[in-house]
Amino acid sequence: MATLSIGIATSAAAAAFRSTTIKRTHFRLKISCVQWDPEGIFKGPPQTGHLARLEFKRRLEKDSEAREAFEQHLREEKERRRALRESREIPDTPAELIEYFLDTEAQEIEFEIARMRQRLDEEFFSHLKFEIGQIRFAVSKTEDMEDRLIELEALQKALEEGTEAYDRMQADLITAKKSLTKIFTSKNIKETLLEMVEANELNRSLLALLDENIASANMGNQKEAAAFMEKIRSAVLKYLTV
Repeated sequence: MATLSIGIATSAAAAAFRSTTIKRTHFRLKISCVQWDPEGIFKGPPQTGHLARLEFKRRLEKDSEAREAFEQHLREEKERRRALRESREIPDTPAELIEYFLDTEAQEIEFEIARMRQRLDEEFFSHLKFEIGQIRFAVSKTEDMEDRLIELEALQKALEEGTEAYDRMQADLITAKKSLTKIFTSKNIKETLLEMVEANELNRSLLALLDENIASANMGNQKEAAAFMEKIRSAVLKYLTV
């Protein structure tokens, strides 16, 4: 079998922001630990209008022009976000990093947390808490100060939850990588899967990693490898649902 990519860089797991509002950019942050979608193209906060969305979906399925226009819109939005990311200067100090996140679009928050994770350290959060404390305990507050406090408190909550979810995702993916290697090198896959069930080593992160490798194998025209992993995936899914 050809060498399979089982690296950590996967779009499969991640974390989800609870709804909270930051006034400056008027966005609602939402993290979900089910899908990791840094591009944010196919996800968003829950919206109303269920029947309208169903009608839109049916129209896309029947109307090739509408479908092409929608796909073109997605491509343009993805390119816009890519260009915006590349145009932004990476901040040097915790103070600049605070402003950087306050000026970040809601759809880009997950991506920026992943990119800036090493910078979101104790020094950064200490600086953020210090500024919040200065405003919160000020003898007199202006309206601008009150607005700034709301911004900073919402940002603190979003980044704390986001970094915690990102770290959890990384730990899950490392475990999933080890589990996948264990399966691939097993002489008796069924027996190995049963042992992993007993050890509670089968989870959705492993399925996500399998999906990524199956997609990579299909793109590389590695049909036998893809078929082999499809069988493994079916077995893992069976044990997850029993």
